[in-house]
Amino acid sequence: MPVIVIANPKGGVGKSTLSSNIAGYWAHQGHAVMLGDIDPQQSTALWLKLRPEGLPGIQPWDIDAQQIARPPRGVTHVVLDTPAGLQGKRLDEALKLADRVLIPLQASVFDIYPTQAFIEQVRAHRHGAKVKLAVVGNRIKDHTKATEHLQEFLQTLQVPALSLLRDTQNYAHLAAHGLTLWDVPATKVEKDLAQWAPITAWLDTA
Repeated sequence: MPVIVIANPKGGVGKSTLSSNIAGYWAHQGHAVMLGDIDPQQSTALWLKLRPEGLPGIQPWDIDAQQIARPPRGVTHVVLDTPAGLQGKRLDEALKLADRVLIPLQASVFDIYPTQAFIEQVRAHRHGAKVKLAVVGNRIKDHTKATEHLQEFLQTLQVPALSLLRDTQNYAHLAAHGLTLWDVPATKVEKDLAQWAPITAWLDTA
């Protein structure tokens, strides 16, 4: 069962946006998908409640009487959205479960250095050797010095930099209705789907 963890200890980098859209992509591929949070408070639950009926289903954690969270029966693909400040026991739990870790970051020095440190932390972790790592730039504005610096930084990494996702209100508008890029006509989000192509190709590789 593929398990992808979306993680960066820095807050506000777009982890939930990536998580929900990856879950939406897999659901539209016909997989039985769970979208959850390492945090038992399940911050993704609100988005799932907004998701309209009739769309490919995405399930939350199954919480039993002892408040233990597990993937529901029948789930084949798991997406885990993690909280800011991921470290210690929560990081251990995430990496123990993960097949892949996707790390979003923005074009800011305040994102670049924490991301570099996090990559090193994951690699040094006892479960890190089995995890496929990749990064993706998020909320990117073209033709800015910050984006140039980010591109230079990405070239120094020893992990794949999959894509640079543009800064657009499409994601916010879709999220407000429980939707993903794959839930609306492709012509409305054509540019965004093109930017996601390297990410989905990475998700589809064995």
